[in-house]
Amino acid sequence: MPEARGRRRRRRLSLTSLIDVIFLLLLFFMLSSTFSRFAEVELSAAAPAGGAADVRPVFLRLSPEAISVNGAEVVMDGLEAALAHDAPDPRPVLVSLAGGVSAQRLTDLLGALRGVEGIAPTVLGGGA
Repeated sequence: MPEARGRRRRRRLSLTSLIDVIFLLLLFFMLSSTFSRFAEVELSAAAPAGGAADVRPVFLRLSPEAISVNGAEVVMDGLEAALAHDAPDPRPVLVSLAGGVSAQRLTDLLGALRGVEGIAPTVLGGGA
């Protein structure tokens, strides 16, 4: 019997306070974070050729240093004037990427093209 008195019985750890702390942290992070979208760029897959065979596409080449529209160099701010046309909407714009183009540069271009009315841009992919 003296041995039983010498041993202490361990108490079980209560998890109630831990759950309270986790709930408060979750509440704090949910209230302090923002869930807004900064920018969206719509991308669509290329569609098969249809009845728009008479509309000539515009060829836009994007490189790390320059932008060219049908072979003529333009600046980012001059894209709207360079893509102005009298053809029926939407006019296809084929965007070809040179090697070394960053994702940010492509996003900037697509953001600028979003402001141009009457075009349908298609990104072709990277080239050499």
